[in-house]
Amino acid sequence: MMASFSLNRHAALLPLLFLLFFAFSSLGSELARAQHAPEFKRERVSLKGIDMRGYFVQGGLAIGKTKGVSSITQESITKDSETVSRQVLLDAKGRFIMGFTRDEPARVSLTVVYEDGVFSSYDLSIKKRSYDIQRIDGLPPKQVTPPAELLSRIRRENSQIGATRRLVGDWSDFAEPWIWPARGRISGVYGSQRILNGKARRPHYGTDIAAEVGTRVIAPAGGLVRLAEADFYYSGGTIIIDHGHGLQSAFLHMSSVDVAAGDFVKRGDSIGKIGATGRVTGAHLDWRVNWYNKRVDAQFLLPPEIISRPQ
Repeated sequence: MMASFSLNRHAALLPLLFLLFFAFSSLGSELARAQHAPEFKRERVSLKGIDMRGYFVQGGLAIGKTKGVSSITQESITKDSETVSRQVLLDAKGRFIMGFTRDEPARVSLTVVYEDGVFSSYDLSIKKRSYDIQRIDGLPPKQVTPPAELLSRIRRENSQIGATRRLVGDWSDFAEPWIWPARGRISGVYGSQRILNGKARRPHYGTDIAAEVGTRVIAPAGGLVRLAEADFYYSGGTIIIDHGHGLQSAFLHMSSVDVAAGDFVKRGDSIGKIGATGRVTGAHLDWRVNWYNKRVDAQFLLPPEIISRPQ
């Protein structure tokens, strides 16, 4: 049975070169914002034995609850015609979370197995988003590609982050109401991309909150600290919190990391301070969220009434 749903960066030039070069830096506030979290409405989808609420858009997230369901599998087909499948974890109360990538295809399929052995397939329609794009040409190559002598360090740190991302907790802190991790001005939004010397660089996957060095950062939801490092090349002071069921938050460029790997934190606990560490142009917190290997928009975790107000 098939059911289809339509759900709605010579001294004078150095600051500019830094802005263009740093892949993890905040986007300048002068950039026009494309579609981002506050412009989308939270929606509800009801299927047999499943009730979901969230944002069925590229970069979106949905949280749901089941009754009489044994398993859910999310499946989508990439632009390269590859099928990507992901088991959606259910907790003892039947709660779950799922996410959609920046470039999620228009159709995502769910295979649902019920407790009586019957299974059904459903299609979710995912809305397309537009993103900020900045094109800059004529830059010196060394301002676009990291120096060779730093590549081994970058690979080592990326490997450490990758291993952390593969850890999956069975707790359900993702299901509690979320809060902003810091107060400040939103200076960069999810999905933005720079094209340097004609080459598309990695999109910016975080929500940037600009504030003074030393501004307190708190846990937006509870979970286990999986990684706490004071000095990564790209991201400086870095923390990753596992909120359960494949959902992890990363907090980058921090001046102070006040937790350690293995600590459990509750929503509102202090975890460190905003900084300008790593490759940045100014002090800010870069808050990123992954659902497994899918990079999603952190703002979609916030209640609608506070989603556009980090102050």
